[in-house]
Amino acid sequence: MLPQSHSNDPRGPRLRRITLLTAALTLALAAVCSPAQESRLPDIGSSAGELLNPAQQAEYGEMLLAQLRHYDYVLEDPLVDEWLDQLGSRLANNSDRPQQPFTFFMLRQRQINAFATLGGYIGVNAGLVLNAEREDEVAGVLSHEIAHVTQQHVLRAVERAQRDQLPILLAMLGAIVLAQSAGGTSSTDGSNAAIVSAMALLQQRQIDYTRSNESEADRVGIQTLSRSQYDPAAMADFFERLHVASRSNRANEYNTSDDYLMTHPVTTTRISEAKERAEQIARAPGRFNAGTTLASDNPLLPGGLRIGDAMPTQGGTGRFEFARERLRVLSADTPRAAIDEYTRLARAGKASPAQRYGLAVAQLRGNQPAAAAAILGELLEQRPGDTWVLLALAEAEAQSGKHAAADARLDALLKQSPHNRAVALTFARLLAERNNAAAGQRAQALLRPLLSQSADDAVFQKTYARACELAGDRIRAGEAYAEAAYLGGRPEQALVQLNTLKKNTELDYYARARIEARIAAITPTVLELRRQGVRDEDLQRR
Repeated sequence: MLPQSHSNDPRGPRLRRITLLTAALTLALAAVCSPAQESRLPDIGSSAGELLNPAQQAEYGEMLLAQLRHYDYVLEDPLVDEWLDQLGSRLANNSDRPQQPFTFFMLRQRQINAFATLGGYIGVNAGLVLNAEREDEVAGVLSHEIAHVTQQHVLRAVERAQRDQLPILLAMLGAIVLAQSAGGTSSTDGSNAAIVSAMALLQQRQIDYTRSNESEADRVGIQTLSRSQYDPAAMADFFERLHVASRSNRANEYNTSDDYLMTHPVTTTRISEAKERAEQIARAPGRFNAGTTLASDNPLLPGGLRIGDAMPTQGGTGRFEFARERLRVLSADTPRAAIDEYTRLARAGKASPAQRYGLAVAQLRGNQPAAAAAILGELLEQRPGDTWVLLALAEAEAQSGKHAAADARLDALLKQSPHNRAVALTFARLLAERNNAAAGQRAQALLRPLLSQSADDAVFQKTYARACELAGDRIRAGEAYAEAAYLGGRPEQALVQLNTLKKNTELDYYARARIEARIAAITPTVLELRRQGVRDEDLQRR
């Protein structure tokens, strides 16, 4: 389905970019399916078993994530990212391949969906979290997607596509873009899984998981849930609720469960099998049992180690409800829409602490710091020392012009957790909003200790670039802005910026060496994207 016309839509430029990409996808698919045309892609797999190596898989996953950022589908928030990464890493470390690297990211769409793609990149729609009743259910879906990677279902699907000579990255990206842009708002955009719907424009020739793949992902995922001390029945519980909602044609403002069911078909047989597997695991000696520890099946852990000795107790990260409410606000179309949502929720009964936190975050985004501070102050009395509440309260103080109080609160948090990414980024962002050199220098100093571990962190690079700019450090600011462009799906623009920066007469030997190294590293990515048919439309118009 092609994007509809939105002549007065403020998202018009993004939709025009989507249309350009769709046209490029259509042309590329037509070209590679024509026997008279030679494929422009390198050989990335064949029936002879010459598949992508792990480094190449990671490169494709990284490029896909960058392009999704470019089209504004990725929801990046330090606190939500922290929660999702903690949850995902816990599952990945207890998977069948704990050595496999994974990258978990959130999409802002409110449909129920999640997908896995090359290199262990796993995307989760905000709508999936909003519709989950407990963290175990989110963990169930994630463990299923992790299993698609560890059991090499994704890689096998790519191998099948390669036999059709399809441009993998462009097909995956185009399918997501087409699906996500089908509607007009964050609460109606469709969201199909990347790898399983990559060949939608070829009608019958789809990359798709087989029924046996889905069954295996369920079985392996349930084992991962158990090892991670999540309820192994949670996957079946969530699928059953989706199935019932689909059969009764029930839908709410967050989801169209058909999006998930189209790419992950749920039948009564599949639900029954998942329940049976969960019951078998629960009955097995040393397996999941609420309140007890678990024996580990992880081959990298000592045989006698019990997971309960090294893992949090059953019940998850302890942040699910707050993360869900933060996502409710960040995925809403406007702060006013989020506040209205909480008004409707309040009619159903007394608001939970997490819902009150969500309302305060919505008020902050709606420039109502006094109202937010009142709620947050009450929450802090109930949850003293809670980092999420303290960060929001500091933001409310900063918005009210109480900069000294905000700084003192954030300084105390940094002393408690010196390298906490969420605290450092929030503090630096609030400092940068003051728009003066002193604040920029302080923000730069706050972020500098995290620089070495933040090469692939788009939010960090943007924040650091602004801090350096305010501080008057033009070289570091230019490097960080170029890095943010690269991570945001604009590698050609990153090259232009770095080549321009290279001409700066203020460069010392070390800065020039850094810049030349990044130019050399980014150039192959630009060439590969061009081979895939992905070009920077802004640069093409110049």
